[in-house]
Parts: sequence; structure tokens; C-alpha cells
Amino acid sequence: MSRPNRIDTHQHIVPPGYARWMRDKGIRSGGLSLPSWSERSAMKFMDRHDVQTGILSLSTPGVYFGDAVETRQWAREVNEYSAEVVAGRPERFGFFATLTLPDVEGALAEARYALDTLLADGIVLLANNDGRYLGDPGFEPLLEFLHHRRAVVFIHPGELPAPAVPGIPAFAADFLLDTTRTALSLILSGAMEKYSGIKFILAHAGGFVPYIAYRILLTMLNNRELALSALAALTDKEQSVLRRFYYDVALSASPSALPSLLEVADPGRITYGTDFPFAPAPGIDFLNMQYEHYRMAPSLRASIDRGNAEALFPRLKPAPG
Repeated sequence: MSRPNRIDTHQHIVPPGYARWMRDKGIRSGGLSLPSWSERSAMKFMDRHDVQTGILSLSTPGVYFGDAVETRQWAREVNEYSAEVVAGRPERFGFFATLTLPDVEGALAEARYALDTLLADGIVLLANNDGRYLGDPGFEPLLEFLHHRRAVVFIHPGELPAPAVPGIPAFAADFLLDTTRTALSLILSGAMEKYSGIKFILAHAGGFVPYIAYRILLTMLNNRELALSALAALTDKEQSVLRRFYYDVALSASPSALPSLLEVADPGRITYGTDFPFAPAPGIDFLNMQYEHYRMAPSLRASIDRGNAEALFPRLKPAPG
């Protein structure tokens, strides 16, 4: 059997203590029960899908529920648990550290600790935090810090700051809109220009971003500071701010979604992803089959499967020789 090759940038961890906390609160993630997780089940899954390394992150709803002290405690517990998993099998796992937004002071402290002490591979941020999207001026101190650190930041969607629609689970459409809203927030606030050192990965192929790419550019025309960038992108897509984002293909590698993503994204900024263990196994199997049968250049597939993620996480590059 050949050595697993892929790097999965959209794989989740469910620490047992966190799972008990969520159950005690009666919280369901995106309308779903919290799945079980273990190193053994994760590696079994990865081996079946040709994944050498999974970059673990905490999914929605994160750790913020209004109590800053509780939030900081759980962010630290989740991050230290994740770091222990990675330390035990550094070739099989990496992790994105969980922060405490909208508590910015706590987020800065935890980001420093996670990056400097726990050696996190990057940061995971929810698209909205207590209803505030990532371009919110109040989050600028954190973005400035992450910019100077040239951090990889994985943006994961969550519940919209709006009433749920009965009978429609949040993961079906709301998650995609949540990601799209925060991408627009980062663009229209000027954060993509000002904090260009951050490598933002948008989950699920960017939500609706590829499909509404021209709507985003037309919206930018209404902003005097962004109008020239929008005009340049309308005549040359390689000038588009949308090509500065990274995108994973988790639950999005379908014959309808991939063409839009490949048209909009920089091919050097697309990464492989699965959404394990939140996505049902049959769904991952089916979409993985769609991805593997999609016609693309072998060099592009190799980049998505591994090369683009190696550029983000140099420690995962094979040793020479």
C-alpha cells in the first residue's frame, strides 16, 4: 500500500471534555449532534482517503457563550489538548488554535501562547463572532497581530446572527452565507489590503463567493478606495482580490461547484479538505469520488492534494533525500 499523500486542511477535533461541555449546554453544531472523535478513528479515516496529515480545528460553535472567563478557560483546554495530539503524531496531525472572539484581549493572549508555546500551525476563526464579522473595526488589533505573524487563518462558518428557518438545518445554506458575509466584510473594510500578511483559508470553497464573484466586484465599485481594484479585476481576473483568499474543497468538490471555484481562485491557493468527522462518511465518500473523477491537470490535482498546503505549512514538506 502506498504512503498516504494528501494534507487535509479542513478536519475537526472534538476533545472529550469539550464534547461533555457541549452536551451539558444542550448545544448542537449547525443543527447536528456533536460527532465522536478519536485519534484512531481519524487515522483510519485518513488512511482510507489517502490523507497523510489532517490539520485539526474546533468547529462551530467554538467556545464563546457570553462568559469571557469561561471562554478563555475552554480555548486554552482545547488548544492544549490539540497540541498534545499533534506532539504525539506530528506527521499525521497539525492544528489551528481556537481563540476567544469577540473577546479581543483574550484572543491576542491565546494566539501568542498557541503560536509561540504550543507551536500551532495556524488559527481558526469563526466567520461571525456574536454577530460581528471579521472586518469589524473592533477586531483590528487581532488582525494586525496575525498580519505581522504571517499567520494561516482558517475561517469556518457558524450559525447566522439571524433566526433559523424551521426545517432547514444551518449547515445546508446558512453556513455558506456566513462564510460569504465574512469574506465580503474583510474585502469591503479594507482588511484584505491592510492585513495582507494573513493567509485566509475560506471553508467549503468560499461558500457562495465563487458564484457571486462579479456581484462582489460590482459592490466594490461603490467604494471609492476599492473601485480601481474592482475595475482591474473586471478586465483581468488575476487582479481580483478574490484570488488572495485560499479555499478548501471540503464538501464542495462537485461537478457544479468546482468549475466556479477553479474560475475564481488562484490554483495555487486551493487545498484539499473533508470536514471529518462532522460530514457523514457516505457524503465524504461520494464527494471524494466526484473530486477524483473530475478532469483536471495532474499538476493541479497534486497541488490541491498536497503542494499548496505544503507551501502554507513548510514543516510538512518531506525531508530532502
